[in-house]
Amino acid sequence: MYAVIETGGKQYRVEVGTELEVELLDAEPGKTITLDRVLLVADGDDASIGRPIVSNAAVSAEVLRQARGDKVIAFKYRPKARRRVKKGHRQELTILRISDITLDGKSAAKVAKKAEADARTERMRLEEAAREQAAADAELAAKLAARQAPKAEAEPGTETPAKTPKKSRARSAEAEPPAKAEKQAEAQADTAKGKKRTTAKAASSDADEAPETKPKRTRATKKDE
Repeated sequence: MYAVIETGGKQYRVEVGTELEVELLDAEPGKTITLDRVLLVADGDDASIGRPIVSNAAVSAEVLRQARGDKVIAFKYRPKARRRVKKGHRQELTILRISDITLDGKSAAKVAKKAEADARTERMRLEEAAREQAAADAELAAKLAARQAPKAEAEPGTETPAKTPKKSRARSAEAEPPAKAEKQAEAQADTAKGKKRTTAKAASSDADEAPETKPKRTRATKKDE
């Protein structure tokens, strides 16, 4: 619900909780005043238009403080007459907060309080439902964990074999039987001989492939003849 009021020769659109600056009113801060000149009251799709004011309608407002507006400069002059007039003005203001709008016994403040209370109870109900759901989920998770624990104990998981360190490898090599060590030594000797043979063959093939150098012929000169 909102209303259009008139005060100080100006019109203002107000709702419950609106703060506005109006022309100076004869009221002390902290008091509640009633504004009778209500030009329009709208409640949803219904609207009451005054001619010029709405009957059975009133707007209550709380006086917050008295203040002064910004300074306004008024400057007048007449050309070719050496006339200059400069004036300053600061308007005295009253700060109001709209507390209620009434129309035919219906109060906008009561409606707003009821709506706020309903929204608060709805929010509390949703929070309570969310807490209950979270507790139920936690209980179900605990039951599933308790069921899976015996299965995990009965069927232990396969562990990956750990890598043997270098020291253990050396010890295992020392602990091998002598026959096996002799076989490994013979195999190493055979591989060494094979390598020597392949290197000798490669050297001989390189020598065979190299072109033979022919002796140079000496030229017979006239002095020799």
